[in-house]
Amino acid sequence: MAREFIVPGRIISGAGALDAAGAALKEMGKKALVVTDKVMVQLGNCARLEAALAGQGIGCVVYDEITGEPTDIMIENGLRVYQENGCDFLVALGGGSPIDSMKAIASLVKNGGSISDYMGKIIDVPVPPMAAIPTTAGTGSEATQFTIITDTKKDIKMLLKGAVLMPKLAVIDPQFTMTAPPKITAATGLDALCHAIEAYTSRKAQTLSDTFALSAVKRIFEFLPAVYHDGKNEEARIQMSVAALEAGIAFNNSSVTIIHGMSRPIGALFHVAHGLSNAMLMKECLSFALEGAVSRFAELGRAVGAAKESDPDAEAGSRFLAAVQEMITGLEIPTLQEYGIDRETFYSQIEKMAQDAMDSGSPQNTMRQPDRQAVMDIYKKIYEGE
Repeated sequence: MAREFIVPGRIISGAGALDAAGAALKEMGKKALVVTDKVMVQLGNCARLEAALAGQGIGCVVYDEITGEPTDIMIENGLRVYQENGCDFLVALGGGSPIDSMKAIASLVKNGGSISDYMGKIIDVPVPPMAAIPTTAGTGSEATQFTIITDTKKDIKMLLKGAVLMPKLAVIDPQFTMTAPPKITAATGLDALCHAIEAYTSRKAQTLSDTFALSAVKRIFEFLPAVYHDGKNEEARIQMSVAALEAGIAFNNSSVTIIHGMSRPIGALFHVAHGLSNAMLMKECLSFALEGAVSRFAELGRAVGAAKESDPDAEAGSRFLAAVQEMITGLEIPTLQEYGIDRETFYSQIEKMAQDAMDSGSPQNTMRQPDRQAVMDIYKKIYEGE
């Protein structure tokens, strides 16, 4: 069966990528809305981007109101800044939140309305050119046709999709990831690992996405622990940026599964950062998924050296899950209880979270099909730390 494979229009990566991207940025327009957050401004990263744009004769206005969980209100405010300042393209600088926000703002530029109007629909409207410059190695949003925005009226994270949301340009410059602190490095790196594992074990997996997913998993196992313990390790930073891009390309074409489906409601209701909530879910979700994709998990186990070629698939798959858990422990990921989420409050939201997870469609991509009750049971297990 024929399958479409979608990637960013242009990728410029490696040390000095921002400088090398000057001509490509100039082709996109005359005035950019730079979508970012206040940390990027404080670190001086935004000033570097502004200087690069100015060097190409490109004007810009900075919108730095994006937080770790972008909302429909932030999107509306960003759209207003874009329109009031006569911008004609967008550049996102930051982690997944600014990049997702850029996509959402762009989708409203010519069509208007609210971003919530697109819930459950394919976004297929004209959008201005977009460039994504990730500053974390994890979300892969620079290489996807997805955006995740919180609907503040319904308290849900909306997973929105459309091929038009794929950035025209992705600039992967490790200078911007060097400043990420260990906790952010760990959470975003595990987000990339989730993307790659879920893409490889998804019902929608395909040959091309498998290539990117497998490479990402191997790269993350080798370099994430290293960069967590030594943030100045430039080679590890570069390799993790590549891994995040690979994983983004993989899940963009094969989708995510149960982890992401269950993670979004936790983020929406308890304001846990996306990569962190994914990490909290990995042990139980992957244990559930293993039964339906034993051979795929076995291949991952052998690829990262957790299992021998001679090991039976069931043993190799289990060894891979054990290796993932060992990494999570080494990266000091907290439990829901350690994070400070109250048990009674969490349990009171389990039914809603399970329904929201199933409504997203992601759990249904898991080879072992979960139902609402299975999702509820997993939520209970991750809270109790079983």
